[in-house]
Amino acid sequence: MKRIYLVPTVLMSCVSLTFAQKKESDTIKSDDKLKDIEEVVMIGYGSQKKSDVTGSVGSVKSEDFNKGLVANVGQLLQGKVAGVNVANVSGEPGANQNIVIRGVGSLRSGTTPLYVIDGFVIDNSNTGVANNPMNFINPQDIESVDVLKDASAAAIYGARGANGVIVITTKKGKKGRTQMNLSSNLTISSLSNKMDVFSADEFRKQVTAIGGKLDDMGGNTDWQDELTRTAVSKNVNFSASGATENSNYYAALGYEDQEGILYNSNLKRYSGRVNVSQKAFDGRVNIDFNLNGTRTENNRPSVTSMVSNMLTWNPTYPAYTNGSPTAVFNNGSFNPLIRQEIYKDLTNNNRILANFSPSVEIIKGLTYKLNLGVDYSSADRIIQNIPHAIPLEIGNLNLNNFSNNNTLVENTLTYKFKLNNHHFNVLAGHSYQRLMLVSRGWYYENFPINGIEPQYQIPAAGKNNSTTSITANKNELQSWFGRVNYDYNDKYLLTATLRADGSSKFGENNRYGIFPSVAAGWNISKEDFLANVSAISNLKLRASWGKTGNQEIPSKITKRSYKSDSNGTAQATYPLNDSGNYPVGVYLVRVDNPDLQWEVTTQTNIGLDFGVLNNRLTGSVDFFRKVSDNILMEINPVDPIEPAPTMWKNIPNMTINNVGYEISLNYNSDPNKAFTYSIGGNTSFIRNKVKHSPYRVISTGEAQGPGTTNAVINGYINDQPIGTFYVREFLGLNANGTNIFRDVDGDGIITDNDRVAAGSALPDFTYNLYLKAAYKNFDLGLNFNGVAGNMIYNNTASTLFSRGRLGISQNTTDVATQFPNESVNNTNVISTRYLEKGDFFRLNNATLGYNLNPRILGIGEHIRNIRFSVTAQNVFVITKYSGFDPEINTGLSQGGIQSFGIDYATYPKARSFVFGVNVAF
Repeated sequence: MKRIYLVPTVLMSCVSLTFAQKKESDTIKSDDKLKDIEEVVMIGYGSQKKSDVTGSVGSVKSEDFNKGLVANVGQLLQGKVAGVNVANVSGEPGANQNIVIRGVGSLRSGTTPLYVIDGFVIDNSNTGVANNPMNFINPQDIESVDVLKDASAAAIYGARGANGVIVITTKKGKKGRTQMNLSSNLTISSLSNKMDVFSADEFRKQVTAIGGKLDDMGGNTDWQDELTRTAVSKNVNFSASGATENSNYYAALGYEDQEGILYNSNLKRYSGRVNVSQKAFDGRVNIDFNLNGTRTENNRPSVTSMVSNMLTWNPTYPAYTNGSPTAVFNNGSFNPLIRQEIYKDLTNNNRILANFSPSVEIIKGLTYKLNLGVDYSSADRIIQNIPHAIPLEIGNLNLNNFSNNNTLVENTLTYKFKLNNHHFNVLAGHSYQRLMLVSRGWYYENFPINGIEPQYQIPAAGKNNSTTSITANKNELQSWFGRVNYDYNDKYLLTATLRADGSSKFGENNRYGIFPSVAAGWNISKEDFLANVSAISNLKLRASWGKTGNQEIPSKITKRSYKSDSNGTAQATYPLNDSGNYPVGVYLVRVDNPDLQWEVTTQTNIGLDFGVLNNRLTGSVDFFRKVSDNILMEINPVDPIEPAPTMWKNIPNMTINNVGYEISLNYNSDPNKAFTYSIGGNTSFIRNKVKHSPYRVISTGEAQGPGTTNAVINGYINDQPIGTFYVREFLGLNANGTNIFRDVDGDGIITDNDRVAAGSALPDFTYNLYLKAAYKNFDLGLNFNGVAGNMIYNNTASTLFSRGRLGISQNTTDVATQFPNESVNNTNVISTRYLEKGDFFRLNNATLGYNLNPRILGIGEHIRNIRFSVTAQNVFVITKYSGFDPEINTGLSQGGIQSFGIDYATYPKARSFVFGVNVAF
């Protein structure tokens, strides 16, 4: 049944407290018809006027970012760029996201794009944090984000551009008076959608009606209310900036304390940034220095356990007895209120990102630049269960330490010159990057019950109940690259790029990969035959072709690996005497493969940019074809005499194809009127397909929960999209009340051979809409987003909401009573019974603001602007999905291959209201 979750009408009567600096963009203005196309975008190792860009690049400025409670750049970008699908897959503070740029194109590397911050290439392979590693950068410090979508734009980053590139530029000082900004906001968040589990009275009736054993303790508990809270989050930021003719600076401090709606769930971030630029010798020498330091403290609950409990716990169990959490229920199990008190998962992460970039103009137009940078991350994670007496919990402790040291050295030469109407910009460079990743772990259990947390009494752990582990990986990447930008009279544009990457992850025979690209553009609107056509202010045709690579594979996989064993493993040891003792033996677990090659993505793009009606109506249309081949995969050797169980290999002829098109449209009203507005949006259509795979199915997503753990849900199948659900087709129930599945092969027996491709987790169609309006000092912004054509496997329902569980007095939804004749002994089988449509339409963000003129208060000499605003997030969602929210993914991956579209006890999403004030001095 279609459901609409609406924010209360109190939204329109709320008074805002958020403080934000007023900018020219806060009221919609337009200087002239060329303003939009003269914007500058970052293209990697440089910048270009938007009118000169030949690749497909999406740009978002800070004034257009999503407002509200945001922890990372993905939340800022959601819905802003065509072809970029940002899915917030969990409601946890600072949660990970699936960011897909023009479709999924790899088995191993997931969907994560390459991030570049102020020219520094970020590595997030293992920073030790359990949530989004990009939480380390304060969104308030970001000036703009440019998304390099096609191969022509991304090829300058070669081996790491296959999933697209996100270029982040932080704020700099601007000429004029010194600026200071103080902003603070307060956020109130609560559960946006409760699941329709049975109330205590309904529960008693339903258990009795199916002949189950009613375990009634006389209570009336709503466990969703008991285990969630109204969360209060706080954010404070201060910045100071300024610039002169030869220097500029930007300095900022930030503090954020974001509470989650589950108890023991919060993310704290302390951040500081300094950006400084200095010119000398009449501007021929320029020095840039950027420093970002962040400490994040992330406290996480046992999400799967808490969410499962709030949905399935018997509502007749009293949450409290005599004012304290009920210690023991009839079944002797833990009260989840006690569990949340004794469980702790805390990660402290310290991260420093710094780069120093001096440049000198050797002769006119020829500039040498050095880029030295370091990204150092260190994290400590503690996971513990405090020992407890009734019911008994022996207590355990898991300690982990991580360090990620990323150093970068780059040298570039840029030569800009012109010959009459021929303009050239030539770039040549060398890059060396070194990554050192180290992780250490210790596990202890069986602690005494003495009121002391396990982390403070490690020696008291039970003997022979501890283990240790350590891993260390060093990876190096060396690259040479070059690019030529050419234009003739601003009409005809050409870009050619070549990058050669060498990675220590690959074998000696194929260590280097070559990644070329070429693109052309034609500014048709500058031709003489359109000179007198006033209705057309901009018309540009673009075309590009290029290759990008993928090196996101585990370290050392091209090298031979051994393992030792003294437990009598057949391939490792045998007894040497009658005592039965086994010596330590060594056996091969991975064979070497020096011929392993790069995975390569080839992309073709044709695009058209346009502006009409004095550039009030602008937009773009792009068609692209993206093909990934030389697919990297860990396989089981076919030959039974192979000396190792697995090996890494490039799968011959196998490809992953993404074909689609994107449309963006924006309209701005007359800026000279009192009431101004802009409206626009973007959409993308993508067809994803796996071709020529030698395997019937490459398993990805696994089921979780009792009775279904490790069962395959989706995978890679020939001529089907990635994330295709490969399950049995549910036809109903037989006379005995048990499952009936379609016998696909007609052999009279239901086996794994009867599974069918039943839709994909990847949407065919994504769309985003926005509206901005302003009248005098008031402004309003609305952002909508949605997807269509995807499916979700409701693993929560298939595992938790069964008739058998209801029969033993565990709560469910009406899914368990959907079929009156269903047997309580009917087993949960992964099938289309629990496959649901994932389409949704959401009002993601609504902001109402007011700019107060300080002169009214008599403080105009000291304060330039005061802005009040209120923002509502996740205002409503229209969907047929029966879970907490249709934007999810919690399935376990298999063999390092990412899964999609599986929902199992996902951290619920919140609805938030953000209040505050921003004062500009």
